[in-house]
Amino acid sequence: MKSSHKAVRRKASAITIDDVAAHAGVSAMTVSRVINGHAGVREGNRARVMRSVHELDYRPNLAASALAAAQHTCIALIYTNPSSSYLRELLVGALRGSTRAAAQLVIASWDELGTPARREAARQLAGSVAGVILPPPLCESEDIVDAFVGAGIPVVSIASSQFSDRLSCVRIDDRRASDEMVSHLIAHGHTRIGYITGDPNQTASAHRWQGYRDALAAAGIHHDDALVQPGYFTYRSGLEAAERLLALSAPPSAIFASNDDMASAVVSVAHRRGLAVPGDLSVVGFDDTSASTMVWPELTTIHQPVAEMADTAIDILLREIRRPASAPRGTVNHVLAHRLITRASVSRPLPATGRPPTREGRTTSHGD
Repeated sequence: MKSSHKAVRRKASAITIDDVAAHAGVSAMTVSRVINGHAGVREGNRARVMRSVHELDYRPNLAASALAAAQHTCIALIYTNPSSSYLRELLVGALRGSTRAAAQLVIASWDELGTPARREAARQLAGSVAGVILPPPLCESEDIVDAFVGAGIPVVSIASSQFSDRLSCVRIDDRRASDEMVSHLIAHGHTRIGYITGDPNQTASAHRWQGYRDALAAAGIHHDDALVQPGYFTYRSGLEAAERLLALSAPPSAIFASNDDMASAVVSVAHRRGLAVPGDLSVVGFDDTSASTMVWPELTTIHQPVAEMADTAIDILLREIRRPASAPRGTVNHVLAHRLITRASVSRPLPATGRPPTREGRTTSHGD
């Protein structure tokens, strides 16, 4: 009896993750994600994997496999971002993904480095990591991308619309999301809608700007250049843009800032000028970072799943890093769903009669 039991144990220990994958008809990465409890697996695949695990009596040594994988898989997340709330979401997702996937995560800030220093840092880092995650604006830098791709290091960009066959990207549809936000304001009766642009060095800024224009055109509203002010995704640039917009002889009844930090600044300027938000001025943002709920009233905004984007970027990198040598290399253009989050910062324009506006209070979801 004892010898039979030992034989079963030896047989179970000989089963590998590749055996389970072949038995279930899925990839080894899918088996790994199921075993580690990753949510992004189709239920049919999850059921097949678990059935194969039971039928083959597969008993993974999770601690040992995690340690071995981490020792051989080092991923770098490099950032230079003025928004602390955006950065916080990015780090949460990257840490979650690297922990689940048993990868070592190196986090580096290049805020203080000039362009030549960044090129040199990229060259040196390429010799010690297996993959790189680049959020904006670094993912828009051809020099930095060239340094990694030229060294054979797979790169995944986050929140960039600059997809190519050189690097993968994880993003949302910024143009559509912006269109939906402006359409939301138009549905509340706004026709003079101010807009604060994003950093001109980021492709997402151009797409959000185009979405603003699309919504106005679809509603037959004339575009007024005076209602558009430059911003750079910083709180300070939002303050300056809001001051200019609200100083107009015919100021807007609503302002759409292309991120939450700038929208928060608009609320601050409105309060300083004695304007009620949303009674005198409706204000909306983009990203749904913590900044959107740290002002009063809380901001209507577009939810960009930044943490999920970073988590997904880890998965995409590891699939490329751990692919069989015989498999062809490839890049992925992964578009995640966004959501229009409605809070208390939007109402109908205040009627001439002075009747109080009706505030919104619902949440709608949109995805690709």
